[in-house]
Amino acid sequence: MQAQKGFEEGGMLRAFAKTLREQGIIGLYRGCLPPLIGSGIYRATHFAVFESLYTLLNNPIGTFELPMTGGLQARVVLAGVTASCARAIIETPLEYAKVRRQTQQKWKLRHMYRGFGVTCCRTIGLMTTYFVLVDSGRRHASEAFSTTFIGPFLMSGGAATLGWWIVWPLEYMKSQVQSGYGPDESVVKRMRRVVKERGGFFALYRGIGPGTIRSFLANGTSMVVMQHAQRKISEWGLRD
Repeated sequence: MQAQKGFEEGGMLRAFAKTLREQGIIGLYRGCLPPLIGSGIYRATHFAVFESLYTLLNNPIGTFELPMTGGLQARVVLAGVTASCARAIIETPLEYAKVRRQTQQKWKLRHMYRGFGVTCCRTIGLMTTYFVLVDSGRRHASEAFSTTFIGPFLMSGGAATLGWWIVWPLEYMKSQVQSGYGPDESVVKRMRRVVKERGGFFALYRGIGPGTIRSFLANGTSMVVMQHAQRKISEWGLRD
């Protein structure tokens, strides 16, 4: 929907039907292997980096509460930005390979970091928003995390989805850059061209429907699974 010629018009259902008609069932799963293999690695990386830096910054600078944030500590933001950069280093080649396969193109090893800048900016906005919202939820609505399913599912799914809504124009541009769609120009020029040629600011949110569905389900489920795993590890005496 975002980065392949012939899919510029219509919504999610039209793109789904066109893909199914022209490429068959396999077309719906094109490009799934890179994120399937790598998502566990980069997700584990950003959580590990965040938790490590958050713990390390348990000092007056890190625990400084930012004004007008309801008690948000500086270390949440600092750890979120750092973890996002670490994730982008791993994620960019995987996203590049995924986008190239989804647009029926070959990927090249020498181009694996194409789009790193916009991917890093997108990930910083996405994951820092996520960590800030989850931290706020734990401080102000801790009872939601005491449940085994509904609370963590809604909290994590909602936080991630809001993050995606904020950074979606960058996700759109990332897909175009990595697929080689359109003229070779800066991200800002690409955004201006989309706004001018495709109907205004909200044209930058093309594909937000399927993105929202995927984000809410995937991130809500991952939080439930992670908390269940942590609970079991504690029960087995493998952590305090």
